[in-house]
Amino acid sequence: MSKRPWIVDDELWAVVEPLLPAWPERAPGPRPVSDRLCLQGILYVLYQDISWQLLPVELGFGSGQTCWRRLGRWHEAGVFDRLHRILLAELHAADELDWSRACVDASHIRAKKGGAATGPSPVDRRKTGSKHHLICDGRGTPLKVITTAANVNDVTQTLALVDGIPPVAGRPGRPRKRLDALLGDKGYDSNPNRRELRKRGILPVISRKGSPDIHGLGKLRYVVEQTFALFHQFKRLAVRWERRLDLHDALVSLACSLICWRRLNKHRP
Repeated sequence: MSKRPWIVDDELWAVVEPLLPAWPERAPGPRPVSDRLCLQGILYVLYQDISWQLLPVELGFGSGQTCWRRLGRWHEAGVFDRLHRILLAELHAADELDWSRACVDASHIRAKKGGAATGPSPVDRRKTGSKHHLICDGRGTPLKVITTAANVNDVTQTLALVDGIPPVAGRPGRPRKRLDALLGDKGYDSNPNRRELRKRGILPVISRKGSPDIHGLGKLRYVVEQTFALFHQFKRLAVRWERRLDLHDALVSLACSLICWRRLNKHRP
């Protein structure tokens, strides 16, 4: 990883720029800070976990308020979700997605300022928190993340995660979104969910409460734990500071895209 991972190189910018909404030609007021600089300001906050107000002006990325507003504007335009989907398609085209199995898990984070999708955390002395529910492919590439209150049971999000995987193009034929098998620990033990997964053509490989791990799921599910470790390298996601759920989810989606971008570059010749 670069010592300054918030710097947007030309290759990444070439992917991002066409997705950004255009500014009105006759917008009132001074000329806005360039989109590329604002994106670097957003990435700086995402990596460094500083408040928007403390974004150093000397970096030249504009004010934290400007970057914060641009983040909301881009999220509303669907920029980060489309970026994630484009990069998944490139990974799929390069045969770097493992559709043979997917893994689901969840991770608690403290929500310092409250807001939507927060609640008492059962693992943090009932302090206000949120939970990231993640589904990744067999190699740990994030496919979908859902943010809920910390007291939401993991099992309730199983089908939402599976159904929330975007259709991934990149190869001849229809875009793909169906996985062959879904791996989950005992927190996802649910016979109704198993039936629904089979209806979708997905084999449920989920531990049962009170039963030994006959499938060796612990060894197979390590990839999802690695993916959460990657997420927590983005310090702004290790603790939730955004009261607005849409802005928090914008940063989550951007992090998914950056993880995909790194993997894509790792396997490029």
